[in-house]
Amino acid sequence: QVQLVESGGGLVQAGGSLRLSCAASGRTFSSYPMGWFRQAPGKEREFVAAITPSGRTTNYADSVKGRFTIVRDNAKNTVYLQMNSLKPEDTAVYYCAADAETVYGSTRPYDYDYWGQGTQVTVSS
Repeated sequence: QVQLVESGGGLVQAGGSLRLSCAASGRTFSSYPMGWFRQAPGKEREFVAAITPSGRTTNYADSVKGRFTIVRDNAKNTVYLQMNSLKPEDTAVYYCAADAETVYGSTRPYDYDYWGQGTQVTVSS
């Protein structure tokens, strides 16, 4: 069992930056690939980024590639999402999740068994 708590969301102007954090409980955090997803009003939850348990391999949605960076600190049981050059279309609730189904960090929400409560990110134009 893994419990996840996101933080770091807020209101930022276009072009600005935010860093989201996801703190995990449980001693098995380092064994899970981790992912970030987002959901805008009226839209389906979409993949943003994923990272393998070791942190050596990452994967990004095309829409955020080059602007967002996912990293993890297994000693702190925390995964981060650094978001730069934010755009109004990045506005959404951002969720972190632990993938108990794959070893690489899936892009599919249904492969993730544990989810945080979400944190709102709003980018103004």
